[in-house]
Amino acid sequence: MSGSVRLAVCATVATLTASCAMLPLVDRSTWLVQAALLLAVQSAAGAVARRLTPRRWLTVAVQALTGLLLLTVVFARSRAVGGLLPGPEVLQEFGRLLQGGLDDVGRYAIPAPATPAIRLLLVGGVLLVGLAVDAVAVTFRAAAPAGLPLLALYSVGAGLAEGGSDRLWFLAAAAGYLLLLLAESRDRLARWGRVFGAPGRPPAGGPAPGSGLAPAPVRTGRRIGALALGLSLAIPAVLPSIDGGLLQPQGKAAGPGRDGGTISAVNPLVSLQNSLNQPENRELLRYRTSPAATGDLYLRIVALDHFDGASWRASERRITDVPLPLPAPVGLAPGVRADPVALAVSAAEGYGQNYLPMPYPADTVRLTGRWRYEPEGRTLVGDHGQTTRGLSYEVSSLRVQPTPAQLAAAPAPPEQLLREYTRVPQTLPKVVATTARTVTAGAANAYEQAVKLQDWFSVNGGFRYDTEVRSGSGPDAVARFLEEKNGFCIHFSFSMAAMARTLGIPARVAVGFTPGTPQTDGSVSVGSKDAHAWPELYFEGAGWTRFEPTPSRGTPPEYTVAPSPALPDPEGPAPPPRRSAAPVPAPADRTDCPPQLKKDGGCPRPVQEEASAGGGDGGPSWTVLAGFAAAALAALVLPALPLLWRVRTRARRLRPAAPGPGRAGEARTLAAWRELTDSAWDYGIPPDESLTPRTAADRIVRAAALEGPPAAAAGRLATAVEQVLYAPAPRLTGEPAADAETVRAGLRASAGRRAHLRALLAPRSAARIAWHLAHRWSRTRSRLRRGAGGGGGGR
Repeated sequence: MSGSVRLAVCATVATLTASCAMLPLVDRSTWLVQAALLLAVQSAAGAVARRLTPRRWLTVAVQALTGLLLLTVVFARSRAVGGLLPGPEVLQEFGRLLQGGLDDVGRYAIPAPATPAIRLLLVGGVLLVGLAVDAVAVTFRAAAPAGLPLLALYSVGAGLAEGGSDRLWFLAAAAGYLLLLLAESRDRLARWGRVFGAPGRPPAGGPAPGSGLAPAPVRTGRRIGALALGLSLAIPAVLPSIDGGLLQPQGKAAGPGRDGGTISAVNPLVSLQNSLNQPENRELLRYRTSPAATGDLYLRIVALDHFDGASWRASERRITDVPLPLPAPVGLAPGVRADPVALAVSAAEGYGQNYLPMPYPADTVRLTGRWRYEPEGRTLVGDHGQTTRGLSYEVSSLRVQPTPAQLAAAPAPPEQLLREYTRVPQTLPKVVATTARTVTAGAANAYEQAVKLQDWFSVNGGFRYDTEVRSGSGPDAVARFLEEKNGFCIHFSFSMAAMARTLGIPARVAVGFTPGTPQTDGSVSVGSKDAHAWPELYFEGAGWTRFEPTPSRGTPPEYTVAPSPALPDPEGPAPPPRRSAAPVPAPADRTDCPPQLKKDGGCPRPVQEEASAGGGDGGPSWTVLAGFAAAALAALVLPALPLLWRVRTRARRLRPAAPGPGRAGEARTLAAWRELTDSAWDYGIPPDESLTPRTAADRIVRAAALEGPPAAAAGRLATAVEQVLYAPAPRLTGEPAADAETVRAGLRASAGRRAHLRALLAPRSAARIAWHLAHRWSRTRSRLRRGAGGGGGGR
């Protein structure tokens, strides 16, 4: 097998292994088999084109045309000319499928169904990345940069997929990339001639013919690949990172500068933690209400109703045109108080959300743009890229206010709704249901159970609000949170909804914003730090009802708060002070403070607690600071390493000393020659080790247009190198270090300012660092093998 064919096969394998990271995104993996077949044909077309023409861009064009024909046959054959050739109708069909695929990505939760539009995105993306990898690694013979499109392909899958299998896909992608590096190194090194360089320790009779200084091609490729993988694993380990949170499924997040790090429509929870941790509370929405704004007017984005034991997400639902008015809310009876509230909302230009924030339950919505309606969750979804960016709209909603008596007397929900919204997976740890029954012991009905759960989380369960938790994910996530008792709104809402389901109470999780901050002009500002999640429980007669288990966040609904006991008359006599030798109980264990005062922060804390509470949230931990310091140090030092290495190497090679006869003079001559060739390499003249020293010097002189002393110095140094390499008794004259400096000065003078800065700051010859480390590793491993072999003998 020729070198180019071997490289093409390895490039195909590397692309397919990186594509495996996208397998969890859809519910069927047949698309990968289809992509593998099409990619093999596209790679074969490139191999044939490289045989027929030396023009590299023509090879890339042939491969691109082949990929287009393959996609036409598979996805748009009925619209192609003769069932094969793409025409205007094929391009229109591709545009329709691509737009539909983007809509499906925003509509479906992971794993999404393998619709034709999604399959086109996946297969077309694999072919496009495969074309880029083949062109860079095989056609243009640069395997290392081919890792960038492979990394992009892997990052798409790893960034959107859920679960803990991303390490497996990373290992598969890394193995494919290492295989590509190995093949490229083997092909490149196999075509090199003798490498001129400083000899190590030749035998007494002189260097043996054919004993090159470079290691074997296969071993060198493996070492270079191992070094690259080691750096890719070691460098990110010292950099700070942000996790998704305990119960937060991994999904698509909007980064800074785009959607402001706000909640994403593909997975609304993935950036909620980042929004809460932003140093600046950037305004996303501003609204006015009539009547005046109330403290419990939450703006709801989407409802998450599918629970798999590890995370909550929105189910795949049918969407329709937006009706006017919206249908009556499910389960709301006429006898329950429901006051109308009108809102006028304006979204900021930087807030691009394709779910419409509005109170629940909305009655009518007036807005412009392309929006669709999802009846089950009563949400509006942007169609064909429609977002809230800069949008102004009006919403009329109902403020439902059931009484505790109405909720306590609520009849059983409909059978279908009860079955769907109380479903929990078998993988859910039993401790979740056991804890729910323990917490709600003594409750007479579902309403009392819900209130006990809310109060346990928010008041008397010992939980602490913390937006920087790093508790992991998986089927045990809820159980781990119940044990550690640290988290933020996602953890509390997820856990309460899961526990409510184990008790037979229909539950789901809503994501949106708390009421916001009133302004002096009468409007209300909603910022990124108002992002929130809360559970919704269903009670027949009131419908989906909000609860607030998160301590210190949001407002508990009035129907969940017991009336506060009457406070003593401030004008009356004060009770005599009492002394007790018993220790002061912790806030979570105190029974002398009413629950309402606990919620409102009105209970005095013990002196011991106040004294010890000062150092808890004073700022980021020392580990985070150390991580940022290490990242800053790496950002400063790593770019300067090639420059420092060249300065040190040049000083060692050109240290002043008389050449003279003997081994020392020969070594200094070869060192000066190595510095000359590396300097030329830094200025864009790569070394060609198959040339003789004289021919190599002439090549450098011509390429750099050297004249006068620099050209003469290059010729003298080449002659001295030939004396060292070929003469039985070398006769060395002149100063090789000075000649090398003269040539280097000529190279600097003939190059432009940009080329000079490139040679100074990012010298190309720094690639010898990897070669040197690989050579050292080979020698160390050989010594270890010899030691192991010697220890095993003696029989």
